[in-house]
Amino acid sequence: MRKVLTFAAFGTALAAVPALAQEECGDLSLSNMNWQSAEVLAAMDQFILNNGYGCNAEIVAGDTVPSITSLIERGRPEVVPEAWINLLPDLVEKAKAEGKIVYGANSLSDGGQQGWFIPKYIADAHPEILTIPELLKHPGLFPDPENPDKGAIYNGQEGWGGTIVTSQMFKAYGAADMGWNLIDTGSAAGLDGAIARAYENKEPIVAFYWEPTALLGKYEMVRLQHGVPLDDAEWERCTSNADCPDPKPNDWKSDVVYTLISTDFANRAPQGVMDYLNKRSWTNETVNKLMAWMTDNQATGEDGAREFLRTQPELWEQWVTPEAAEKIKAAL
Repeated sequence: MRKVLTFAAFGTALAAVPALAQEECGDLSLSNMNWQSAEVLAAMDQFILNNGYGCNAEIVAGDTVPSITSLIERGRPEVVPEAWINLLPDLVEKAKAEGKIVYGANSLSDGGQQGWFIPKYIADAHPEILTIPELLKHPGLFPDPENPDKGAIYNGQEGWGGTIVTSQMFKAYGAADMGWNLIDTGSAAGLDGAIARAYENKEPIVAFYWEPTALLGKYEMVRLQHGVPLDDAEWERCTSNADCPDPKPNDWKSDVVYTLISTDFANRAPQGVMDYLNKRSWTNETVNKLMAWMTDNQATGEDGAREFLRTQPELWEQWVTPEAAEKIKAAL
């Protein structure tokens, strides 16, 4: 009987080993892309995982295509916190189907948004201007500084995808025939400067832009709707194709932004870690304001992460366990 008890206890101890190992987060790498929103998200993930769940997470430099490709082919980095899926849709879906990766949270709950924006003070003064077709009826409200008889729409830098789409939509909606000019701002700085000057002087402006961005965290802008549903086939055929001669009105395709995780890490990670990576999602408005704070304070991603964790516990505490929340607060 004594031998039976000894072997039973030994068997129970062996059975507990995988369970204990499963609770250890261990080493992992997080991809830090070379733009503000991805930088602060990676820093926040590192802080929460290390301090809340006992992980040993390190941040590695990356960019969308090489980071996602490395995750799929090598299993590292184990986590890409802000993966813009639209840049590699076929590769990502194939890897998911083959069981190499799993999706975590929708990093940006609104998706990456691009389009034509007007200042909120103009939208408040002219509530009828909700769509591009309605905007184009009012060129006199948005005069071209060089040619006041025409309205002005400010475009982005040459070569940007959004600049191409704006040019195609300008043609598709017949803006030139309705009394509008498309303004080449020449650079990102030129576009930012045009919006900032208009906003500081409370002047009207229509401009291509995108979010999340620090500029839209500082200056409250309203994105115009397009008055038509998204036609994916037309988007591929012509809306996003600079050489297409006959674009048609179309909605602007949102960028899908998810957290991608290696399947190997997902299988070995503690449940609390995976629950966090599956819940952690924030809006463009939240990120815009945080990036504006980072820009104004010349802050790093780590600085921005700590600022968010200090000031918005009502948001991030929804993503973590109560025990993890206490550890995170103690580490701030």
